Amino acid sequence: MADIIQAVRGMNDLLPDQTGTWQAVESVIKTTLSEYAYKEIRFPLLEKTALFSRSIGGATDIVEKEMYTFADRNGDKLTLRPEGTAGCVRAGIQNGLFHNQTQRLWYMGPMFRHERPQKGRYRQFYQTGVECFGFDGPDIDCELIVLSARIWRKLGLDNVKLELNSLGSLESRTAYIKVLTAYLSDNADDLDEDSTRRLKSNPLRVLDSKNPDMQNIIAQAPELIDYLDSASREHFDQLQEMLASHNIDFLINPRLVRGLDYYSRTVFEWSTDQLGAQGAICAGGRFDGLVAQLGGKQVSAVGFAMGLERIIELVNIAGNNLPSGDIGIYLCLLGAEAKRAGMLLAEKLRDKSLSVLAHCGDNSLKSQLKQADKSGARFALILGEDEVSSGKIIIKPLREKKSQYSVEQTDLYSHLLPSFTA
Repeated sequence: MADIIQAVRGMNDLLPDQTGTWQAVESVIKTTLSEYAYKEIRFPLLEKTALFSRSIGGATDIVEKEMYTFADRNGDKLTLRPEGTAGCVRAGIQNGLFHNQTQRLWYMGPMFRHERPQKGRYRQFYQTGVECFGFDGPDIDCELIVLSARIWRKLGLDNVKLELNSLGSLESRTAYIKVLTAYLSDNADDLDEDSTRRLKSNPLRVLDSKNPDMQNIIAQAPELIDYLDSASREHFDQLQEMLASHNIDFLINPRLVRGLDYYSRTVFEWSTDQLGAQGAICAGGRFDGLVAQLGGKQVSAVGFAMGLERIIELVNIAGNNLPSGDIGIYLCLLGAEAKRAGMLLAEKLRDKSLSVLAHCGDNSLKSQLKQADKSGARFALILGEDEVSSGKIIIKPLREKKSQYSVEQTDLYSHLLPSFTA
């Protein structure tokens, strides 16, 4: 017997008993984005490798270690997208979306990074990204944070916290990096291997180290917020005032730097303590220079990405019951005439937007009712030859302790409707 081919490590199947929750969470997110008048954009999974090395930064872990990169048959160097912002910006430039107009965009789908698989971190993972272009002020930063807070409320997630920081302008950040580099160099003997490498390539990323042995050094490092230019400081102060007016609680974290090179000014992160080490569920900030960096005109930009696997795990931990498109009705059919009539009846119910699973096969009523219960349906409808002749149908509640009863087929929808609209 041939060996069974397994899924690629770190790339997981989503089985039917999981996808209902995924669909429910995705629906909440999409509905909320629609309430804020954001529009969906879709772009390829594959992009030219240069797009990511130019945008994310050649000295980042993503570009150095984690991207799935290969040459196609024409010798072009291509990469499976490790994040969505760069592709969104590329699509906007290429299709003229940023010319004298503002954009509020969102996307949803898989991303790919060759990381060590662990709970909450996979090699194929799913993100929702939200990106806004053409807005200079802190009001759009506030809107994004308020929007994400609304999603948490709808999902019943109350154990999440918001952290904020400002990375300032390129000039103020450059001045800070010089000070930080001098401080870290003075403590070079106490840096771990990863931080020693980052000291030479990307000193800001040292502040993002999760190594417990590094935390004392990081805690005593100079703080970026003390080196902000006046415009960045005013922007950050106004954002805090706006969030306070929306009753959004936050903590200023001077060590929050994010892992991608294109961020400037506002950065933020929503996290939880319920998922262990992988606590971040949503993060983002401003990337005002990225459009110009990738060949477009200078356009202000801000956005965030949320990790769907971690959000769904939080929803499961909370035990929140979300509408998940479950089966409403299981139609039990007994006999050839009942099958013919039942299939037509099922279509009429679907025309009314009810979810109906019609039994196929010649199983006994007992067997069909067992399958109906297993399906999770709220009602079993029983249609046999006698019911076809009499124009009636039997309704059997499956989730309530009520006896089955018979109704006229013409009255079936009016009997069922209150249970699906309550």
